Amino acid sequence: MAQKGEFSAIAIKPDNPKWNICIQRGDPIYARSSDIRSEFARDYNRILHSTAYRRLKQKTQVFFATKNDHIGTRIEHVNHVTSVSQTISTYLGLNTELTVAIALGHDIGHAPFGHQGEAVLGKIAEKEFGESFWHERNSLRFVDEIETLEDPEREERNLNLTYAVRDGIICHCGEVNENSMVPREEAVNLRCIDKPNRYLPYTWEGCIVKIADKISFLGRDIEDALTLRLLRTSDLRELKKIIMQSKIEGAQTVEFREINNTILIHNFIVDLCKSSSPDVGICFSKDYHELMNLIRGFSYDRIYNHQRLNSFKSYAQLLITNIFEFLVSIYRPNQMLSVFDYQRKFFPVLVDAFSDWLIKYSDLDSDDRIRRRFSNRIIYQVGDQKSYVRAVIEFISGMTDRFAIKVFEELINF
Repeated sequence: MAQKGEFSAIAIKPDNPKWNICIQRGDPIYARSSDIRSEFARDYNRILHSTAYRRLKQKTQVFFATKNDHIGTRIEHVNHVTSVSQTISTYLGLNTELTVAIALGHDIGHAPFGHQGEAVLGKIAEKEFGESFWHERNSLRFVDEIETLEDPEREERNLNLTYAVRDGIICHCGEVNENSMVPREEAVNLRCIDKPNRYLPYTWEGCIVKIADKISFLGRDIEDALTLRLLRTSDLRELKKIIMQSKIEGAQTVEFREINNTILIHNFIVDLCKSSSPDVGICFSKDYHELMNLIRGFSYDRIYNHQRLNSFKSYAQLLITNIFEFLVSIYRPNQMLSVFDYQRKFFPVLVDAFSDWLIKYSDLDSDDRIRRRFSNRIIYQVGDQKSYVRAVIEFISGMTDRFAIKVFEELINF
């Protein structure tokens, strides 16, 4: 097993050659002479206080808009990833403040209705722009351009997070390779990353979050499926049998009294810490890597592709598509304020929310009276239809499941 603190010499700290790049910000943020936090601790707080983070509590993890309070949502998944990342990072001696900041922000750009919502927006983006929509890049977009906080003068400004946190966010997804993860050496322009899983993270801390993301959902999704009766205890007995009959060497010695979230997280964390080293990289043992793939395969067959989810997937597509089509249909490049005044009579919730979005992020209000509190970057030009369509897509991506349902019902309520 790796010795406690074995990675401490290569953690991101002032004597690391990557340090200066890791703490770079696009624009400076205000300083306090009495501040006791590190750069990465400030990033953690800035993400924690953002509205996009708050909305994660009403966004799908696996099961859409569930009325059962005990079913996991996206915010619980994020908190699990943060907890797992913190445990591993602390044991290995990495910069835990950086690790948990990445973990807290890694899914901040997830669409409503989980990966189904992401897929629907992906089809729309492909049709409109010939490009894909993927939540890792959207998460970077949100922390770079969308989310704002008030400064001491009550001006709304962009988060301006450090390079290391932004890098960990956009590079967090993708498969975990059995040959281990070692961070890349070059500091690329993150906004130029054009497809998911193209790069490994720039830091060891980012690699930890990438692998913690996989550990965190294995058992929790199974528990939710049992609660909602997509799985039965007989399915877990079958999974145990599959594990024991697999070709995984040492499967008989893998300690599973039960298959639940606590045991899975504990065993995978311990195996990761046991198998990883600065020379080898961040990795599982061969047995545990194969075990992870086996459990994930079981979950895809029995949970994620379960027939009961098909109706929810169709429902999510219906909602997102209709909200998108309505907002595009009212586009009048030189008359949007008048259009909003008229449409607000019929669809006040949706129109108020979208007009506020454009006022904050676009050049819609030329005399700047409405935007007087906002000092964030302008990212949309209303006179450009493609820019307007992008505003619609990103506006929808920020919705919670509940808000998307609410405005859809408003659209169909005559």
